[in-house]
Amino acid sequence: MIRPFRAEDAASIAEIYNYYVLYTTTSFETIAVSAEQMRDRLTAFSREAPVLVAEEDGAIVGYCYAHPWKERAAYSHTYETTVYLTQEVLGKGYGRMLMERLIKGCRQLDIRVLIACITAENTASCKFHEQLGFRKVSEFHQVGRKFDKWLDVVDYELIL
Repeated sequence: MIRPFRAEDAASIAEIYNYYVLYTTTSFETIAVSAEQMRDRLTAFSREAPVLVAEEDGAIVGYCYAHPWKERAAYSHTYETTVYLTQEVLGKGYGRMLMERLIKGCRQLDIRVLIACITAENTASCKFHEQLGFRKVSEFHQVGRKFDKWLDVVDYELIL
């Protein structure tokens, strides 16, 4: 089931996200976030764009959201997307379901462009976004550093 985010989802979402923060280069954050930080972050984002969760047997197994890409007014119709899943449900279609609902919701809000900023070595995410219609539009070399490793970032764009 895909549904809108509720504040009480924050602890489960933080747990999902913190796996990526602590053990992968998918997120460039390096310190785990608390449930309260996640609640505040997603509550703020949900005021402007969809924040969605996926449930399986009553447990949250993934989430996605869109948030403003840049602060300046001329960018007001461009949003960045984020999607994360538990390791147990990778490849089961939850990511696609979440993102398709997110894209649909963003279209209804007159959002014009969605950007996905992806660590270049995360080829599964690159392929996933390409399957959703996103196209690679930029590549930045060695702009992040995590786990004593320089990381490249690629941006994918979907014009709605």
